[in-house]
Amino acid sequence: MRHFTYRTLSELQQEADRIGARHVQFEEDPERIKSILARPVQVGGMRVGNSIAIHPMEGCDGTPDGLPDELTFRRYERFGSGGAKLIWFEATAIREDGRANPRQLWLHEKSLPAIARLLETALNAHREAYGSADDVLAPVQLTHSGRYSVPRRIIAHHNPVVDAKTNVAADHPVISDDELERIEDDFVEAARLASRAGFRAIDLKVTHGYLLSELLGARLREGRYGGSLENRTRMIRNVFGKVRAALGKEMMLCMRLGCYEGVPYQSDPATGVGVPLPYPAPYPYGFGNQADDPLTEDLAEVRQAVGWFREWGLELLNVSLGVPYFNPHVGRPFEKPDEGNYEPPEHPLLGVDRHFRIAGELQRAFPDIPIVGTGYSWLQVFAINAAARNIADGNIRFYGAGRNALAYPWFARDALEKGAFDGRQVCRTVTFCTYLMRQKHHPWGQYPTGCPPYDKEVYGPIIKQARQR
Repeated sequence: MRHFTYRTLSELQQEADRIGARHVQFEEDPERIKSILARPVQVGGMRVGNSIAIHPMEGCDGTPDGLPDELTFRRYERFGSGGAKLIWFEATAIREDGRANPRQLWLHEKSLPAIARLLETALNAHREAYGSADDVLAPVQLTHSGRYSVPRRIIAHHNPVVDAKTNVAADHPVISDDELERIEDDFVEAARLASRAGFRAIDLKVTHGYLLSELLGARLREGRYGGSLENRTRMIRNVFGKVRAALGKEMMLCMRLGCYEGVPYQSDPATGVGVPLPYPAPYPYGFGNQADDPLTEDLAEVRQAVGWFREWGLELLNVSLGVPYFNPHVGRPFEKPDEGNYEPPEHPLLGVDRHFRIAGELQRAFPDIPIVGTGYSWLQVFAINAAARNIADGNIRFYGAGRNALAYPWFARDALEKGAFDGRQVCRTVTFCTYLMRQKHHPWGQYPTGCPPYDKEVYGPIIKQARQR
């Protein structure tokens, strides 16, 4: 079903009001938009030059041994010249068996020089365009993909509903406490390598169902890393503490946090619309879910955990929702599903509203932690209006763009110079990028991803090849 038929901001606001998406509000004045998005943001001891961020968007375009490849360098050069002052480097595996795809970046001794060049490529592009990169913050996201690692899945605990969706047997072994403790040290070693590469900020990826995220929902796990919230956050506390001990305050601690997991969905055979897989009630799994109604968020544990993260050194938080492997409409409200997936079970505006509501509640609860907001891409040309309003109202400090940065890498420059987006370039959320991410029949086991509609010269032939194969 096509939802985005709005020709004016007024039409979109009327629709948001009609369906009860009351957290979706807009700034109309281009001059105010420019002024709001140009505001510097204090993050720890650093003054970041404006309020625009690029989310950690994976290109799936590294080499089999974890180095950035030609398309990776091209992407970060475009990000660097685009005008955003917070350039969040994509999920980079801390060890080979923690990669989510065979072409994911992987930080180790042999990849270190190339990843250092990748950072310098982005910063040099920014310097050439704007004169200096001293006010650019570039965290690198460190990750272990856990359940979604290839070729070996590493399970933190068994959730039978997620197991059914991801084809994991009930007797698949669960990672031991001792193994988790060893992985903590792998995170610390990756942080050391990141420091040597020139990064001054690291991000722990605690979202999208990956290892650290899955541990947050491990209520039924036994041992040191399961059960109580104290235990479920133990690995994060230990990694933060060990990184601080190893690198001191020279390394800023950031996090992308999945604040509401939800439940897995599948396509209704009759309608093609997404429906939840059958789940028990109460639902003793996930993070940020209401136990009696896991289709609705409950942020009590999230607020408690963020408060602890702040005590342990967290200085910047990127708010994420959902798990793209089993409920993509939650994290990435879309106009058109990727091929073979379900149609959205709710109006995408309600998904946008959920993002804005949760980020706003957390930013108001923790005014001393700058929060990066998510969920803007479906709004297309009007995303910039919503971003400016959310910043002005204190709901977020940074407007973050993900898919739109692939389609339109200079979106920030246009926002700051014109107070408006170019409708001929903005992302339409038709998910061709996700389609490419899901294609595994490339000789290296993974197709690179980008935006075939708006970066046709490079990604048009790639998607054609993927379909032919």
